[in-house]
Order: sequence, then C-alpha cells, then structure tokens
Amino acid sequence: MPPPNKKKKKKDRGKKGATEQPTFYRARTPVEGEVLGIANQMLGGSRVRVQCMDGKVRLCRIRGKIVKRLWIRTEDIVLVSPWPFQDERGDIVYRYTKAQAAWLERNGYLDFPDEF
Repeated sequence: MPPPNKKKKKKDRGKKGATEQPTFYRARTPVEGEVLGIANQMLGGSRVRVQCMDGKVRLCRIRGKIVKRLWIRTEDIVLVSPWPFQDERGDIVYRYTKAQAAWLERNGYLDFPDEF
C-alpha cells in the first residue's frame, strides 16, 4: 500500500517590506595614500574613469578581489588607491553604499573641489 499523501508545511520566511530597516555596515574611511572619488565613466575591461577629491581624473581599474563581487556604476562613491609610480592611474579598492556615502558626507569626508 502506498504511503498517504502528506501535506507540506510552508515555511514562514517573513515578508520583506517597509518595516525592515536597511542593513548599515561601517563605512571604511580613507587611510594615508587613499582618496575618495566618484565614478564618472565605465570604460570596459574592469576600467573606470574616476574624478578624485584631490582634483585629478584618474583611470582606475577595479581590483581583482572585488571585480566579480561588486557592481560599480557611474555616480558611485569609491575609494581609490593611486599608483605610486604613475599618479594618473589607480586601483578601486572599495565601493560605498548610498547609506555609507550619506554618512561620509555628514561627517565631512566628501568635499569635492569647486571645479567638479
């Protein structure tokens, strides 16, 4: 005799909606040798043109550790590590979320030059 049909219980996974607060991770602040910037143009091949806070436009590459883990779009706030031997190039080492970028602006880390 075949086993009786058992009803499967639905798991209560909770509804995601307006009641759930967005998760905020601690914003990484720039250390010596790093500078904040805004991604201006995506160039392909994990390369991005970035307007940095020191007034320079750098051709940056997305670091290999984060190239497949993070999606970087234009207008994103990023952390750039300039190359010591070629100042107009650098590596993108971190991308800030919108909440982290707002925190950086509130605490005075984002102050772009007037020409930007």
